[in-house]
Amino acid sequence: MTRPLALVTGASSGIGEQIARSLARRGHDLVLVARRKGPMQTLAEQLAQQHGVRCHVLPQDLADADGVQQLAAALAAQGLQPEVLVNNAGLGHIGYHLDNQWADEQRMIDLNMRALTELTHALLPAMKRQGRGRILNVASTAAFQPGPGMAVYFASKAYVLSYSEALHHELAPHGIAVTALCPGPTQSEFVQVASKARRISLADKVPFASAASVADTAVDALMRNQAIVVPGLVNKLGVWSTRFTPRWLLRHIVARVFRPV
Repeated sequence: MTRPLALVTGASSGIGEQIARSLARRGHDLVLVARRKGPMQTLAEQLAQQHGVRCHVLPQDLADADGVQQLAAALAAQGLQPEVLVNNAGLGHIGYHLDNQWADEQRMIDLNMRALTELTHALLPAMKRQGRGRILNVASTAAFQPGPGMAVYFASKAYVLSYSEALHHELAPHGIAVTALCPGPTQSEFVQVASKARRISLADKVPFASAASVADTAVDALMRNQAIVVPGLVNKLGVWSTRFTPRWLLRHIVARVFRPV
């Protein structure tokens, strides 16, 4: 029996790694994509041994201008046609837009938005031909408010949420499910990178979920074709409260939490 094939970007650590583990437990073969080959190779060996699934490791920096094209070429060369796509790769950093280096902001835009959109567009025709497919785009609770102190990151996640909701509607007639995952603070390497050299104000007071619990919740929602999933009661309440909180107050709250120090 042929197992479904899932492609997971940002699969070397954190939420991406845990989503790969969750999919493997459900019987999916995997294409693991990230910049670092070593951690993915280790993960692939573990999943093959534990779950009997086949894992393909494709190191690729999707922030590069031709990164998605190179990945698509590698998939075609190996005859790999994923029916599940997990767009998890992303980055962020703390700092005021005026003070950040443009190269860092550009890289975030390229990875969080352009690469996600380009890879989705590249894989959709095959999903349409098959009459089935699933796409999980990793956004954030940051998508529901502006983010002084992480302006481009928050804006990029708002884009991912809006894009995913639109595709959820557009692609339904073709049998393609689209889910936006909006996690809150999560224990992951991403958080360490984002706050490197700049401590996040009040971070000690923010509850962090485990990447494994977020991943399982996300995959469950994807299998149900849920348009948006926000893991955790506290995060759900936080998102709900943004509907009734004045925008000026939201800006001040976020600015205090993510104040560079």
